[in-house]
Amino acid sequence: MNPKLIVFTLVTFTHNLFTAAWIGGLISIGLASMPAAREVLGKGPQTKKLMNAVQERQRWLVYVSIAGLIITGLLMARQAPAFEGLFAFTNLYSSLLTIKHILILIMIAIALWRSLVFGNRQKSANSSQEKWSARLLFTNIVLGITVLLASAVLTALTSTPIG
Repeated sequence: MNPKLIVFTLVTFTHNLFTAAWIGGLISIGLASMPAAREVLGKGPQTKKLMNAVQERQRWLVYVSIAGLIITGLLMARQAPAFEGLFAFTNLYSSLLTIKHILILIMIAIALWRSLVFGNRQKSANSSQEKWSARLLFTNIVLGITVLLASAVLTALTSTPIG
């Protein structure tokens, strides 16, 4: 097998793994773990303690995923024939990729805000702060799903149609 194909396959696999870890983690926490914890434990201090522990572990996975996605994303973009550079609007592919990157930058800002601002206050967080943190989590879930859709469109633009 061609060594360039092997490297590109590994880069793509790693990129997909980081994406699954970050966006899958958001979806899992927001739509499964938090509701289940509240259902079983109520809205008391035990639920806060559990979710703080889950989010603390998830935080480091997100940080590693963000770094990995930046590195692998740059490597992958350079391989696309329609890629015209970062934040370029010169063709459909580059325009959609730019929009995707803007959404990802917003997601990173939200993740850092939740982690560094709300994360440090979770033990003493009031109801309003908890609601804002949850809203930001769900905003990132929606943005993450939108990024996945944009990725699918970008792949379709560079792939041969099926059938």
